Amino acid sequence: MIWAGILLLSSCARKNSITPTEVCTVAPVSAHSKGAAFQEIIGEYTQKGLPGIALLVKDAEGTWYGASGKADIAKGIPMLPCHVNKVASLTKIFMGALTFKLAEEGKIDLDKKVSEYLSAKDLKDITNADQVTVRQLMKHTTGIFDVITDNSFYLSVLNDPPAFRDQYDILKFVRGKAAAFLAGTQEGYSNTNTLLLSMVIDKATGQPHARLLKEKIINPLGLNNSYYYYHDALPDHSVAQGYYDLFNNGTIANVSSYNTGSGNGYTGLYTNVFDLLKFSEALLEYKTLVSQNSLDQMLTFDMPLEEGADRLLGAGTMKDFINRPHTDEYAYGHRGRDLGYSADMFYFPEKGQTLVLIVNYGTDGESALRPAFYKLRKAIVDKMME
Repeated sequence: MIWAGILLLSSCARKNSITPTEVCTVAPVSAHSKGAAFQEIIGEYTQKGLPGIALLVKDAEGTWYGASGKADIAKGIPMLPCHVNKVASLTKIFMGALTFKLAEEGKIDLDKKVSEYLSAKDLKDITNADQVTVRQLMKHTTGIFDVITDNSFYLSVLNDPPAFRDQYDILKFVRGKAAAFLAGTQEGYSNTNTLLLSMVIDKATGQPHARLLKEKIINPLGLNNSYYYYHDALPDHSVAQGYYDLFNNGTIANVSSYNTGSGNGYTGLYTNVFDLLKFSEALLEYKTLVSQNSLDQMLTFDMPLEEGADRLLGAGTMKDFINRPHTDEYAYGHRGRDLGYSADMFYFPEKGQTLVLIVNYGTDGESALRPAFYKLRKAIVDKMME
């Protein structure tokens, strides 16, 4: 990621925060034999500098949840599992489930070319976009340039952090850029893919994808603490602040209002660990959200592992923890990484366990605290697998 190189150019950038956070209400957690160990782990990593951590683990014993650190450093508000956080690219698995539901309804054909849904003007100068299918967008096999690797895009964010950018505003930074590879020859994660997917949904159905996300996913599952910003207003006072070491000097800054493209398919979901558990259960564990055939397609990982990668990409999903000591310790779900927030939501099918982890610190760019986040997630999964 390119943050470290360009942030030094923007010391005058506005640092507006979201509404100051207040304490939310959470029910007492049930006893769990590993509960004290989980709490000790997250406490250790807030001591190491991560601002706030919310963790939920579900296994054969039941569901344990806890938190550590601060949801709002300036106000001294403790992080709690009920706090709403931005979960970044977890938005993509919601979009994937929505797309498959629409396919089941006959409103989208996953194997049609994107160019059959979007106009030549929409796709103008987006290399590979006229060659790929809807399914390839979801599986990241298009080679289409990833907008978040573009310096000019990030400079626009830094120059006007809270600005709302629609799909066409963001595509300006993609047009004319070379593709990463020939379409269909390999996989390569690109946020632009899911942005284009949101446009396909809009055009194919004649309805905004944000409305459909609420009607077909968020409302039916009772995700009452989930918001798709900027289409949904965020709740007053219950959203945790997001932080990042902007200048890589050991001092973290409040970057809650830095908008890296929310509401355009690839990011924008704000939620908490309890709503993420409900979604994970419905999609991956109880298998009630989409048909079994759809789920099988979402969980098909047919491309070789990217060089240096530690996860595989499916249709709106990831297969993660594939480098664990035992082959039955893999998980299905998605990662979320943004400037001020990080999240994981994974179901371990062979173990019958679910992990939901939210940290209000950004790991999308290089910083001294980034390794701490990855050590935290490993420590949690190590304890889960004991």
